[in-house]
Amino acid sequence: MTNFIDRLVLKKSIYKIQAEAARSPLKRSLGAFNLASLGVGAIIGAGIFVLTGQVASANAGPAIMISFIIAGIVCAVAGLCYAELSSILPVSGSAYTYAYGTLGEVGAWIMGWLLVLEYGVAASTVAVGWSGYIVSFAHELGINFPNIVVNGADSPMWATPLVQAVSAAGHTTFPLTGTFNLVGAIGIALVTLLLVIGISESATVNNIIVVIKVVVLLTFIAVGVSYINPANWQPFIPAPTGEPGEFGWSGILRGSAIIFFAYVGFEAVSTAAAEAKKPSRDVPIGILGSLIICTLIYMAVAAVMTGVVPYKELASPAPVAVAIDRMALSWADFPVAFSPTGHLNAISLMIKIGAVTGLSSVMLVLCYAQTRVFYNMSKDGLLPGAFSKIHPKTRTPWVGTILLGVVIAIAAAFLPISLLGDLVSLGTAVAFSIVCLSVIYMRIKHPEMERPFKVPGGVWTAGIGIALCLFLAWQNFAPMIHSATKGDMLPIYLLGGYLVIGVLIYIFYGYWNSKLGKGIDVTEEALESVGEAFAHGVDDKLK
Repeated sequence: MTNFIDRLVLKKSIYKIQAEAARSPLKRSLGAFNLASLGVGAIIGAGIFVLTGQVASANAGPAIMISFIIAGIVCAVAGLCYAELSSILPVSGSAYTYAYGTLGEVGAWIMGWLLVLEYGVAASTVAVGWSGYIVSFAHELGINFPNIVVNGADSPMWATPLVQAVSAAGHTTFPLTGTFNLVGAIGIALVTLLLVIGISESATVNNIIVVIKVVVLLTFIAVGVSYINPANWQPFIPAPTGEPGEFGWSGILRGSAIIFFAYVGFEAVSTAAAEAKKPSRDVPIGILGSLIICTLIYMAVAAVMTGVVPYKELASPAPVAVAIDRMALSWADFPVAFSPTGHLNAISLMIKIGAVTGLSSVMLVLCYAQTRVFYNMSKDGLLPGAFSKIHPKTRTPWVGTILLGVVIAIAAAFLPISLLGDLVSLGTAVAFSIVCLSVIYMRIKHPEMERPFKVPGGVWTAGIGIALCLFLAWQNFAPMIHSATKGDMLPIYLLGGYLVIGVLIYIFYGYWNSKLGKGIDVTEEALESVGEAFAHGVDDKLK
């Protein structure tokens, strides 16, 4: 039993991780602008085009702007920790690799499994929202998808997940629709194909998409400012209803926890460290730059939305479109013969194009990040070798990318957004807290290491980050417990089942195939036993 426990906490050598980063076969082609664009591409998406209206109408009201500030501060603290670790360990495994060098193998596996929840599941949920905008955009152009009657309402046959979430009288049920979201699955398939072709090409496409959606959102802000009615901001913090997370400060905090889902993109920047030209400089710029840009845009868009439309009327999967319609921008109409209404609105059309492209870039970055995490887990022996097989021409992990694309597409076809939103945010918050803990470990265990970027405040800032992340994690977990008390056990079952699957994969595959466990990789303990003679120089340590 002692040997078993020792094995679980066996740590990968920090110096070995640095050596792997220096000799990575992945192509280093991303600069600071590409990385910042990568972060903006992932952050500005579902949060601004889908979640904002739901949080304003059900949780925070106009005070959703405070929710954005709180979530942004938590992410900024975690982002500083990511920036320090990525400057020391510029690897594509991100938090998974950090955990392997600080918490040991079982901690690394837990982190890797949380990142599956954060990236893979998040990509599938974003794909569901993407399909809704595609159907709406196509309808305006006179293109209609086949319909089928579902629960007494017409729904697009090829854009409705198999599992549907229906809430009534405080209880949520999940009936089967008999359909599947083919549109969402196709979206993931296209993103997967782009990632297989190559990261340089993917980055170029992402840069173009980011420019489009930022211009669209800035246009929305500029046009909407003149239509703001300050009366819609009263009361700024609506009185609490008595239910947990419904308005008041409880609702603001609950809103921060939900919105936290929208900020996961900045972490994807750290997974690109192995493909950055100058990771010690470019990765911190990419992380912090994307966070600052997106938080400011989020707050401005939320201010316009809640100023134009009363917050209770924003309960829509397309709140930005609701605000545009309320502005009644007739001056932007132009006649079109093929449209069902006989005309199209240029601003409305621009917003929907921005939503489609914006969610596309989110899917691209999330799928990219997930493949790079699995790439590193496979190299360490914790997952099959197919996930780390590099294509000789494109130099991308093509087999793993395709396999993951299939799984994510299936999830997008069968699951609704509302089913896994809290799970994704919960996993993200826990993962961020582990990253903050890794900074504390590195500061204490390896004070001699050169740190091109240092977290201001050191271990104290990292400790505050742990507390803030765990607090937001509780804000996501508490509603699951509350639902369970009312008889809705599905969220708890999903979380428990997901954790059990992760444990089984590690026990039956990862534990027995781990390179660290077999003695193939260098451990931190092994290097420490050599002595102070190896205090400098990665290559000497390896020899």
